[in-house]
Amino acid sequence: MPDRVVDYLVRAVADRGIGQIFGVDGANIEDLYDAIFDAGGHPAGIIAKHEFSAATMADGYARSTGGLGVVAATSGGGAVNLVAGLAESFASRVPVLALVGQPPTSLEGRGAFQDSSGLAESLDAAALFATVSRYCARVTEPAQVPGQLVEAIAAAESGGPAVLLLPKDIQQQMMPDLIAAHSNGQRPATVGRAVTVPTTSAIHQHSALAEVATQLAAARRLGKVVVIAGDQVARDNARIELAELVEALDASIGVAPDAKDVYSNTGPGFCGVAGSMGHADLLDALETASACLLVGTRLPVTTRAGLDAALAALPLLSVGALAPHFPATHATSTDLATALTVLRPERHHPVVGHDSAVTTRTEPHNTDLTLMSVPAADGPGLRYRAVVEAIQRELPEGADLFVDAGNTGASVVHYLRVPEGGRFVVALGMGGMGYAFGAGIGSAFARGAAHRTVVIAGDGSFFMHGMEIHTAVEYDLPITFVVFNNNAHAMCVTREQIYYRDRYSFNRFRTTRLGAGIAAMFPGLPAHTVDEPTELDATLRRCLTTDGPSFVEIRCDPDEIPPFLPFLS
Repeated sequence: MPDRVVDYLVRAVADRGIGQIFGVDGANIEDLYDAIFDAGGHPAGIIAKHEFSAATMADGYARSTGGLGVVAATSGGGAVNLVAGLAESFASRVPVLALVGQPPTSLEGRGAFQDSSGLAESLDAAALFATVSRYCARVTEPAQVPGQLVEAIAAAESGGPAVLLLPKDIQQQMMPDLIAAHSNGQRPATVGRAVTVPTTSAIHQHSALAEVATQLAAARRLGKVVVIAGDQVARDNARIELAELVEALDASIGVAPDAKDVYSNTGPGFCGVAGSMGHADLLDALETASACLLVGTRLPVTTRAGLDAALAALPLLSVGALAPHFPATHATSTDLATALTVLRPERHHPVVGHDSAVTTRTEPHNTDLTLMSVPAADGPGLRYRAVVEAIQRELPEGADLFVDAGNTGASVVHYLRVPEGGRFVVALGMGGMGYAFGAGIGSAFARGAAHRTVVIAGDGSFFMHGMEIHTAVEYDLPITFVVFNNNAHAMCVTREQIYYRDRYSFNRFRTTRLGAGIAAMFPGLPAHTVDEPTELDATLRRCLTTDGPSFVEIRCDPDEIPPFLPFLS
């Protein structure tokens, strides 16, 4: 039988090796799920509980694979619910393709339920999604699909979401027998087979890269270079090249808060995390450095807080997809694996304090980082540092961590070292609460049963999107959810205390028992509450080594100040 538009799209996703399409079903996207069924589950259709979480699942899948994540949603509220998730992918430059159903074209502007055509004073979905995507197009006839798909995927691979708006009647139509679709001179084959989209060509400013290399070599002859690495290193799968560059430069290195997994946290020269959740060791290194090289980071406020003066006093060099927010000698590159190889100095170049060529350093590395001094807490429950250090002790080798922003996230970023071979993601592009639940699930699908995924979040994030635990249970994923429960939006409580004289609180809530509630909701799911420090290690060990999903509620103090520089200055 000839392919429908939806069959064509599903096959295009499968032909790219993408294993799952994440989404929430509905009337104006149900034909896509019909096509997924007809395709035999390749890719699989994964049903989330909320479209925000479906979008973050696609985001987490993309971050873990280094490829493209795909999300589907119906029209109206389903479509609008995608916006916050796609905004995180946009800000963090994560490639996601969104397939969004729309009412039939014959009803556009004529009172269609969930009309978002922009006609007759209806919501304009194209204008809405244009603000959170690199590409957005409304498909109006089947012949457009191959070309628009090529353009959408190329735009997503340049760094961010792409959106195709698909009216229901267009989804159901048959593809023409022959199509000539053009994208950068590429012509897809006849319809009936999905278009294989060529990988987006890497961008390198060769002359600028040569200038960065020249200045880097000069700085290296004068003294110690400090590298600050960002999350683009992970997206470009350039971890090995980064480590080789740091070794060749005999450099010190710090990582952005959302890039803790791009360099070994116990590796040579490691100075910890940069910025508002960071370590003083990196500041000390910068204050005696000859230059600072930024790799795949623009130095947003969360990465540069507390470092501004030291950075301003240094020659600042940069390589990455976008120039940093600080003045710097910058080379644009969308392929850091190649760019860092170019920057790596020849091994015969001398290094200050060394009499011979650069060699692998064998001296033991001091793994003790300088931790922030936080006020003592005397409220109920366990302390952030004690909990994070217990998680550290019990983490399986190669575990992946997805962490929500807030007081919980700040504590994990500051105290926890990423296991070798593991992934670490914290959503600082938009900082949306509840991101880690969906993203961790998407990553678990991508990484497979061999990797334990750990989602760490606060109770506020849990109440927003924690019911995605249902999705993890449904698919028996190897995920442990660790929820710090202080019965509050704790970062808001801290801000009320520090910035508004502690005269009131809108952000403290009645006591909840999440562990007991989850255990009642999901019979057979290992679900526990930790009230006492003596229970912590054994409970974590049990939940981190079980098959399938598990849940740990940890009771903690809403008044504890986390290791977050703005709260301690």
